[in-house]
Amino acid sequence: MPIIFDNMQTPLLPELRNTLDGAIRADFCVGYVNLRGWRSLEDKIEQFAGTADARCRLLVGMQKLPQDELHTLLSFSNTENKVDLGEVNRIKRKYVEEFRSQLSFGAPNNQDEAALRRLSAQIKAGKVTVKLFARHTLHAKLYLIYLPEKTPRMAYLGSSNLTLSGLSKQGELNIDVNDRVATKTLETWFEDKWTDKFCVDISQELAEIIDESWAREELIPPYHIYLKMVYHLSQEARAGISEYRLPKEFRLFDFQAAAVKIAAHHVNKRGGVMIADVVGLGKTIIGTALARVLQDDSFLETGHLVIHPGFNPTALLSAQDAPQKEKWLYITDLRNTTHGDTVACYHLDRSVTG
Repeated sequence: MPIIFDNMQTPLLPELRNTLDGAIRADFCVGYVNLRGWRSLEDKIEQFAGTADARCRLLVGMQKLPQDELHTLLSFSNTENKVDLGEVNRIKRKYVEEFRSQLSFGAPNNQDEAALRRLSAQIKAGKVTVKLFARHTLHAKLYLIYLPEKTPRMAYLGSSNLTLSGLSKQGELNIDVNDRVATKTLETWFEDKWTDKFCVDISQELAEIIDESWAREELIPPYHIYLKMVYHLSQEARAGISEYRLPKEFRLFDFQAAAVKIAAHHVNKRGGVMIADVVGLGKTIIGTALARVLQDDSFLETGHLVIHPGFNPTALLSAQDAPQKEKWLYITDLRNTTHGDTVACYHLDRSVTG
C-alpha cells in the first residue's frame, strides 16, 4: 500500500531526505522551483559524484497563468502545441529572468546565502543539471531517487513543488511508488522529457544569476551599493522631471524648476507634497509654480493660500482683529509675484465650496 505524504500528518521532506541518504543520483520534475528552497535538500545532493550517471537532474516544467490558460482555451486559433526554436529561446529568457527576480524578494539571510552559493558550486561541479521543458506546459511533480543497494528506484509522485512550502508546510497530496515496473515506467517518462529537443539547459544561466546576486562570493564594493541606492531613490525625481513642463511666465533657476516638477509628481502620486529649504531660495515661487503646473498639466482645480511669515492663526479667530486679516493672509493669482513665505495648495471640492 502506498504511503500518503500530505505535509499535515506525514511530511514529505523528511522522507525525501532519508531516501537520498543512500542514493547515487536523482531525477526531479517539478512545475516550480524556488532557488532558496534548494537548501532543504542541497546537503544530500552534495554527496553525488558529479558524473553523467551520478548527479541530480532537475526538470522544470513550463506553466501558464490561469488567465492565459483560459485565453488559450477560448481562442479560435489552436497554437498551444506550436513551438519553434525562436519561441523556445524567448521562453528560456523569460524563465531565467523569473529566477533572477526570485532573489529580489525578501530579506537575505545567512542560511539562504550559503545554500545559494552551494547550488552554484554544485552546478559548476556537474552535481546538478537544470533544464526547462518548453515543448508544452508541464505541471508534473516527480521525485525519482536511485538506490542500487536497496532497490533500483524509489519514486514520490504528487503535487509538491521544489519549494519549502511544497515540501513541508502547505497541504499537498503525494504518494511513494516502489514497484519496480512502475518506477521503470516513470524513469522512461522522465528520460523522454529530458532528451526532448525543446528541453533546454539553463544550468549556466542559473549559476550566473546566483554569482551576480547578493549571494555572490565576491563582496560588492560599498560605493556600488551607494550608487544603486541613489539610483532607486532618484527614480521618482527623474520621473517628475521628464513628465512635467513649466509655464513660460515663470523664470526659475534650474534647481527651482526641478523642485516644481518633482513636487508635481508627488502630488499626483500621493495627494500632497512638502517643500523645505533654507531662507531665500524661493520656496514661495516654487509653490506658486507648482499650483500652476497642477492646473495646466494635471487639470486639477486647486485653491492657493500664501501665508505671511508672521501669520498668527489665533488673531483670525478674533472679531476685533478682522481688519488685520489682509496683513496675514493673501490669495495668490499664480503670477510670478507673491506676498508671503509659505504656499498651501489644496484641491477644491465643488460639492462643498458652492
